[in-house]
Amino acid sequence: MTLGTKARRGLLAGGLAVAALAVPGTAMAANHVVTMANMSYGRLPADVKVGDTITWVNNDSVPHTVTARDKSFDLRIAPGAKGVMTASKPGSFPFYCIYHATMRGVLKVAAK
Repeated sequence: MTLGTKARRGLLAGGLAVAALAVPGTAMAANHVVTMANMSYGRLPADVKVGDTITWVNNDSVPHTVTARDKSFDLRIAPGAKGVMTASKPGSFPFYCIYHATMRGVLKVAAK
């Protein structure tokens, strides 16, 4: 294979990558961050879509969970740690912390 062939293949591959990024109607997944502090969940994102990730950050000195009432997700997050989940289906998901009864919320996920 000559250097010219390698260069052409590299340009072609690069061109395909650029074209794939520019396809209308395709959206990149977003990452949302929710911080837990002072024994409560922070502001929940209002625009979560299927495929997006949610990073839960525990800034408290005690462990927390993010546990869905329907058991569709259950993250156990140590003090100072974070947990990441991907929204896999649309809907409204009530959740709570198994250790702290006052910590609860509803995660709303829209279809793509």
